[in-house]
Formats: sequence, C-alpha cells, structure tokens
Amino acid sequence: MDGGNKNFNIAEFLPRMAASNPFQKAVIFPGDRDRHGRRSYTHFTFKQLDAECDRYAFGMTRAGICKGTRVLLMVKPSLEFIALTFALFKTGAVPILIDPGMGRKRLLECIGDVSPEAVVGIPLVHLVRQFFRRPFRSSRINLVVGGKAPFLARDLEKLSPPITKPFTIADTTRSSTAAILFTTGSTGPAKGVIYEHGMFGAQVTLLRETYQFQPGEVDLAGLPVFALFDVALGMTCVVPDMDPTRPAQVNPLNIVEAIQDHGVTNSFGSPAIWKQVVPYCRQNGIRLPSVKRILMSGAPVPGDLIRDFKGVLPNGDIYTPFGATESLPVTSISGEEIVNQTYPLSREGFGTCVGRAVPGVTLKIMAITDEPVSEWLNSLELGPNKVGEIVVKGPMVTRAYDNREKATAEAKIRQGEETWHRMGDVGYLDSGGRLWFCGRKGHRVMTASGPLYTVPCEAIFNRHPAVFRSALVGVGKWGKQVPVIVIEPHPERFPEAEDAKNNLSRELLHLASAYPHTSDFRYVLFHRSFPVDIRHNAKIFRQKLAIWAEKRILV
Repeated sequence: MDGGNKNFNIAEFLPRMAASNPFQKAVIFPGDRDRHGRRSYTHFTFKQLDAECDRYAFGMTRAGICKGTRVLLMVKPSLEFIALTFALFKTGAVPILIDPGMGRKRLLECIGDVSPEAVVGIPLVHLVRQFFRRPFRSSRINLVVGGKAPFLARDLEKLSPPITKPFTIADTTRSSTAAILFTTGSTGPAKGVIYEHGMFGAQVTLLRETYQFQPGEVDLAGLPVFALFDVALGMTCVVPDMDPTRPAQVNPLNIVEAIQDHGVTNSFGSPAIWKQVVPYCRQNGIRLPSVKRILMSGAPVPGDLIRDFKGVLPNGDIYTPFGATESLPVTSISGEEIVNQTYPLSREGFGTCVGRAVPGVTLKIMAITDEPVSEWLNSLELGPNKVGEIVVKGPMVTRAYDNREKATAEAKIRQGEETWHRMGDVGYLDSGGRLWFCGRKGHRVMTASGPLYTVPCEAIFNRHPAVFRSALVGVGKWGKQVPVIVIEPHPERFPEAEDAKNNLSRELLHLASAYPHTSDFRYVLFHRSFPVDIRHNAKIFRQKLAIWAEKRILV
C-alpha cells in the first residue's frame, strides 16, 4: 500500500496535496441564500486546509494534546471538522468519532467506555459534559470550537494563532492507533473500532483502485466520515446541506443543487438519501451529467431504486460497496450488473448480490456458529452456494475493539499475523465468486425445520404493491421459533379496518406459498413505521419488532 516502510501517518496525504494542487478547493461548505434564493458557499483550498490544520495542531499541542492522546471530537459537519480531524492526525493523537444521532443514553455510554483524555467540541458538548460528568471524568483537556463556553472549556481559536511554519507530523507507524470509530450499534451495543494508520492508508488505496478515483474530482459527502477519504484521494469535498443523522429527511433540492453548482462527479451515501433524490429528479426532468458514480451503502439497495436512477445519470453508474465499520470496502458491484443480472434473482428470494471481493481482499464463507473461533482452520470454510457466515481478511481489516475483549474474541479470528473479521452477516458465494447477502446472523430465525434468513424471505413479501418494506422476526423458543412477517405498508395502503387487514394478509400468504422458504408462514402483522438506525435510516431494528410481535402472537 502507500509507502513501503513502517513509518506512516494518514495526515501525510494532506501536505502532499497542498504541494501538488495548492489552489484546488479541498472542502466546500454551503452557506445562506440571498434574496433571489441563490446559495453562497465557503471553502478551503488544499493549501488553506493544510495551513488551518497546522494552526489547530499547534494550538492543540499548546493545550497538552500530544501523540497517543485520546480525543473525543464532537463538531458538526463543517470546514472545521476535516481541519480538526487532520490536525489530530498530525499530532499523533487519537480522534474518537461517535455518531451523536444514536441517542443520548447510548452516546454517553460510548463516551464512558472509551475514556477520552480530551474533548474538542462545540459549546453544547461542554454544557452536556457539566450535566453528565461521569462519562467525561477521564477528560483533563477540554477545548471549545465554533463558539464560546466560558469557564467550561478553553477556546481553541485563541490557542491557535496565525503560524509561519508547518507543523511537524508525528512519527507514527502503520500499526499506531490512528482513530477510534464507533459502530452504529444497530444489532447490539455500539463498539469502538480501533483503526491503525496503515489501515486507513490501505482503505485509500483500495477505494482508489476499485473506483478509479482521480485527483481533482468532486465528491458530495453524504456520510461525513467519507469526507476524510476525499482529502487523501485528492478530491474536492462538498458538504451537503442536510442533517447527517436523518438522511431519510433530506431535502432533495439541496442535493441536486450541490451537484449542479459544483459539477459533482462522485457521491457516497445511504440509500435513504437517494430514495428522496431519484423521484425528485424524475418528476422534474432533471439529469445529472457530471456524476460518474454514486456509491450507496449501509443497507441493501433496492433494485428498483438503481433501475430508476439509470435515467438520471447519463454518464455514470451506481455502485453498492459492501462492508462495515470494521472492514471497508469488502466487495462491490455495479448497478448495471444488478439490474441486468442479479436483481431478478433477488426478487425470487436468492438474497442480495453485493459483488466480488475488491483487489487485495480475501472473502470466505464459514459454518455459522455463535461461539468465538480463536484460530482459522480450512475446515471451517463452506463451498459455493452454501449459506454461512461471511468472513474477510485484508490490509483494511481492523484487529480489535477498544476495551471490548469479549466482543473482539467473538468477531476476530487469528491466522498467524493476519486477522479475519467475522462480518456478523450471512450469505453465500455463487460459482462465479459473487457474494450474496442474506441478512444479519443475529436476525436469523431458528425454526424446527431449520434456519430462515431475513433478506431472502422479505424479498418475497416486498413484491406486493402495498408493501413498503417487511421484516422477518421469530417468536418463541430458539430452535422452535415461529416465523412472523411484519409489514410496513405504504402509508396510503395501510389497512385500517380488520377486514382490510385480513384480506391483505391472505394475499401476502398466498404470494409466500409459491416459494419453499416462505410457504410455511402463517402470521402477518402490520406496523406503521419500523424503528431504524440513525446513520443510514435503513437498517431495521428487528429486535424491537420481535418484542413487539411477541406481545401480539401467542404460540
């Protein structure tokens, strides 16, 4: 990967870009509108961004932040977010990034678990720190950005005066801890994933090789953390006008406007964003000729969405990279292949095809077990077309969770110096080496006849025109569970009367009876709005639905 020696710091990408393309815009942030509705923007060039990072790095060092300091960074998407993150990389400190949208209780639990030594955040964060002291008790350095927090934190701006010399980047190695990024916790407690500098470097290389990113391209960062990769890839990052914790509520006008204003060539984001943008474009006859590629990830992407998007992108395609916070990217597939080859099979219950392994990544399917596996053995591997647990190894695969030895033992398998990551997902490899995703391992329903997997089962029910989405849950004792399909109809198709519910249930069960894996279903429940994850607004909290269903089904 980038550089052959052991010494490496992910921050090195920024001064390189500042030297080679000093006047290229690095980050663009949306501002207010004038009386004619025209949008204003602010920006940093790569030269300006590098200088701003150096300024912050000197200020942080003056405050006591140094190599190895664990720093909770809590700022909104902004010019400053990227500058502060790379400033921390330059000092050799370890930024801790937690999605604030997970809810106050879970957020405070994560902060307490990770024990930050410093907090860099907006004034609200420091106010919260005063009311909930226990999770922040380990923090000895508290800095405020984006406003004032008198008596609560020192002002980083005042500690970071104009500079006349570059900051010397810390001499970290590829195995040095670079950051701690938290999972969404959509299928269990959120966990801090330990990233090393070399892993970030490997991700940059894999992304560049897989999607042929070129310096000078323009990216619309639908997921804030992807903005950090933009800098390393030499792409201009456009920060969208949206709430990143609620992508499903995005105003599609803002996304289209940003693409057209800046000639966006790439965008990475949740399917929830594009479910709003695609209908808007189609209804208004809008095409986006500058876009080369849209990367959708975070949840299975509906084939209908990809098909509808094709007419909007005359010069581009959709890609659906598969991976996780612990390992990204793992596989990728184009929208063209999905629409023309795999989506018809997905509708028949074969699972969702997420493509082939990206270069440098090894992908296997192992027999499903809920127990830890300490060492990889070839006997664990399953052959083609057999559903099992997805495991992956490669230079971007993380080795451990922070302060979570049990979780690490459950998710990691050692093979000499290498680490396999158990994705926690089930699926199979077809004879052509393509991976078919069948759902989360923890969401499988264990009936007396064998396991049922969410994605293949739900695909059948999703074919009904009244269904917006469905969720398979199990009721009863493990190993003898009864499958229940919970339906979220389109709002205008929700069956209010009992007769309407009975009629729709009969139609759904008749549809299911034609397929071997759903023919034994007997129970259908209707739910107005599924609980979903914050980050992507697409991952269904099936555990909550299972509890809800169990109260309504007696078996």
